[in-house]
Amino acid sequence: MTENKNEPVRETAILGGGCFWCLEAVFDLVAGVDEVVPGYCGGHVELPGYRDVCSGGTGHAEVVKIVFDPQKVSYRELLDVFFTIHDPTTLNRQGNDAGTQYRSAIFYHSPAQKAAAEAACAAVTAGRIWGKPIVTEVVPASTFHVAEAYHQEYFARTGNSNPYCSVVVAPKVAKFRKQHLARLKDSPQA
Repeated sequence: MTENKNEPVRETAILGGGCFWCLEAVFDLVAGVDEVVPGYCGGHVELPGYRDVCSGGTGHAEVVKIVFDPQKVSYRELLDVFFTIHDPTTLNRQGNDAGTQYRSAIFYHSPAQKAAAEAACAAVTAGRIWGKPIVTEVVPASTFHVAEAYHQEYFARTGNSNPYCSVVVAPKVAKFRKQHLARLKDSPQA
């Protein structure tokens, strides 16, 4: 959390749910989110690169760091979005993307975030939303490494001209828009 008398309070969330392009494309649309940065977290290599992470040998997950205004969107609301845009029941996999780098993970920064993450996981499990137990890791945040420049705002830059984006990312964005209309930045309800 950063706090300055002249600036509003901001919090940070780090979430992994498969390809970071998907997560970034959705969270960029959420009212109250100021910044979404694709990167890597949870590994043991000091300066991971995309190819290293994709090999599965660094232990990192593809994640997004979300900077948000908790007065406009709560951490729990971000987790509600998170659990609707990826499958938290598949261990180390999202669709055709397989490996530990695609694991479902919540990297918490405080005891309050840990409690919210555990409560969200319990609610998703109890609600049988996915029909199977969730495998989402809830672990302390470690060093966040910003992904290479070409990954930043990837969907916004390429859109449906990239086959992966049209088949994988665009449907997640559409699902978010349908299920969370009131949370859209351009929504009159936001």
